[in-house]
Amino acid sequence: MSTPPGFSEHSGFSERDLPPGRHRLLKEHLMTEIRYQDEKRASRRKIWLRPALTAGAVATVAALTFVALPSGERGTSAAPGRSAVTLLQNIAFAAERTQPPGDVRDDQFVYIKSRVAYTSYVNGGPGKLEPVHDREIWLSVDGIRDGLLEEDKEHLRHQVLKYSGDLLGKPTAPSATSYRELSKLPTDPDKMLAWLYETVGKQVDNEQPDKDYRAFVLFGDLIRETLMPPKVGGALYRAAAKIPGVEVVPDVQDTAGRTGIAVTRTGADGAEEQLIFDKETYTFLGERSLDDGEQTGSSSVMERAVVDRAGERP
Repeated sequence: MSTPPGFSEHSGFSERDLPPGRHRLLKEHLMTEIRYQDEKRASRRKIWLRPALTAGAVATVAALTFVALPSGERGTSAAPGRSAVTLLQNIAFAAERTQPPGDVRDDQFVYIKSRVAYTSYVNGGPGKLEPVHDREIWLSVDGIRDGLLEEDKEHLRHQVLKYSGDLLGKPTAPSATSYRELSKLPTDPDKMLAWLYETVGKQVDNEQPDKDYRAFVLFGDLIRETLMPPKVGGALYRAAAKIPGVEVVPDVQDTAGRTGIAVTRTGADGAEEQLIFDKETYTFLGERSLDDGEQTGSSSVMERAVVDRAGERP
């Protein structure tokens, strides 16, 4: 089992920069570097990722806090027939009104507990959708400290997520999706959109030429298992509203059985990503991944907090 590579600065961001267990690139390992080498994908489809979008708070353990939208604005885009642009604009507004995490220290960790079910490929065989199971992950706020993964699955229990560094073991660069690095992303929607397309442009190839779909996938990657700064989150949702081909699915269940409203986009190869939000608060609930209409993965965010050390639970 290999360990995650050191991470580049945002100018060189790639999907390899995502935290362990969240890669979507074709031809990569399922569950990325924390899975065995023989679990490579045998098809042209993308890799199932884990959930995210968290907001933290201060001190040892802190719960997620949302500011409710005014009563006249709650649920306005959740009705069938509303456009994805309207929905994403409302989600952006809610994200911007989320209470900022406060004085989160660099030595703390983002804790996310989720419930997941994803497709596994072993030795080039056919994919199999695994049973729903729990997953907990701890990722450092500054992106340069070892994290931890606890997943109720063989080979993924108590996995230390190490970041490689120089010859002396010193990290060469922080994780590109750590809270500190995400804080450096554009807060202007147009600049954020340009950044999304510039980033995916480095990975688009003959096998996956759909830049719009890849931009939507990267958008989804950035709201999973991260501590998203409110202003950056707002810009990201407003940027996603500008991606062509994004649609709304009114009633979608996440892995925990909660029904929400989803924004979705389908790629040229039939792969579809559905990002599910609460119909009233616009809180991110989870996602569903489909392949030509057949579900290949789903997830639900169950708990989000900031803790003092990897392995500590709220």
